[in-house]
Amino acid sequence: MKCECNQKPSDMTLLEPILAEYAEIPGSLITILQHAQEIYGYLPTDVIYRIAERTGNTPAKVMGVATFYTQFRFQPIGKYLILLCDGTACHVNGSARVARAIQEELNIESGGTSADGLFSLSIVACLGCCSLSPVMMINEDTYGNLTPAKAVEILRSIREKEGKAE
Repeated sequence: MKCECNQKPSDMTLLEPILAEYAEIPGSLITILQHAQEIYGYLPTDVIYRIAERTGNTPAKVMGVATFYTQFRFQPIGKYLILLCDGTACHVNGSARVARAIQEELNIESGGTSADGLFSLSIVACLGCCSLSPVMMINEDTYGNLTPAKAVEILRSIREKEGKAE
């Protein structure tokens, strides 16, 4: 795990109701991790340790479970999470070009967050929207039939709405 030495401690009072409900239930580790990520936006190191302590697991076991599933994040994400599909239909229809355009516009790679903290990019295996390929989701909104220019236009309109136009 990346050192979080400069991060302030997480507010564990937010996690306590979840631990009170699930910590003693065998097989509930994934549920606890999901709730923790909903609370904090990702899984901070101190939260991993608290979950381990309360569930009677080692931090290594908790991390082993968390790193096995791609749904879990270990770094904060931007306000807008971009999920860009690179499944077969999207790939064949140009998702790699769309990815390059997004990466150039935001100056990030997949898994990264823009310098202004507004966007995080994750290139994923499939979003299940093949008829809209290439497709991306930004938070809960789906954008299909993308071109590199259309994807950049969407990002710029979000930045403008946020008052962070460059």
